[in-house]
Amino acid sequence: MDSAGIAVDIRGVNKRFVTQQGDEVTALHDINLTINQGDFICVVGRSGCGKTTLLNMLAGFEQPTDGEILAGGQRITKPSPKRGVVFQKPPLYPWLTVRKNVEFGMKMQGVEPAERRKTADHYLEMVGLADAANRRPYELSGGMQQRAQIARVLATDPDVILMDEPYGALDALTREKLQNELLKIWQERKKTVFFITHSVDEAIFLATRVIVMSAHPGTVKMDIPITIPKNPDDPNNMEQVRSTPEFVELRDRINDAIHVKDDQE
Repeated sequence: MDSAGIAVDIRGVNKRFVTQQGDEVTALHDINLTINQGDFICVVGRSGCGKTTLLNMLAGFEQPTDGEILAGGQRITKPSPKRGVVFQKPPLYPWLTVRKNVEFGMKMQGVEPAERRKTADHYLEMVGLADAANRRPYELSGGMQQRAQIARVLATDPDVILMDEPYGALDALTREKLQNELLKIWQERKKTVFFITHSVDEAIFLATRVIVMSAHPGTVKMDIPITIPKNPDDPNNMEQVRSTPEFVELRDRINDAIHVKDDQE
């Protein structure tokens, strides 16, 4: 199959675990999903449906029990700088400045110091942290730490960005601000994003496609394209998007799909 234009191809993936009691549990069953370059995929579903397990396999932290996952046409067998991960709790190094945290991945890639600093400052400016470059992570708010983590991932220029509920622990106002900033960065950089969230509103606002997963075991229940126009430069962007009839219809449709029991379908 021609892989041109495909960022990630998930083929017939199952994931099973063995509990401490020796019981086998199927976390994911027959996952088939093609993610195109430049897609912003948001994944929603009830707790325990395997969202994070799927992200961990995309990152290369875990391997499928059956099937395969390809990135750029190559089977994923281990972590790679081509796939950057943004966690819910920013794993920043407390002894490094914000700038040095952003430079860290590039340093591991062998980028020269002058180029590292130039690139770090570029992305710190992009996420609104230029004035905090010389501060330590513990001097930043939770939202600022999350922006620093996003800058660090972007600075390594990954093909795919994997985000595991990155805004789940933030207050509503900070969350909305960072959603809008992320949407703006994605429109500028056109990276492929795989984003896990429990918020249906967040998923519709950010995504070009929303994947709804069923629970126990996790399967792809729905793959919904999102075509609502969005303008992150407009301060009223989120309110305008949420007020559209299309948004309301999608929210109801996705919520119904998440909360209906699979044996009732």
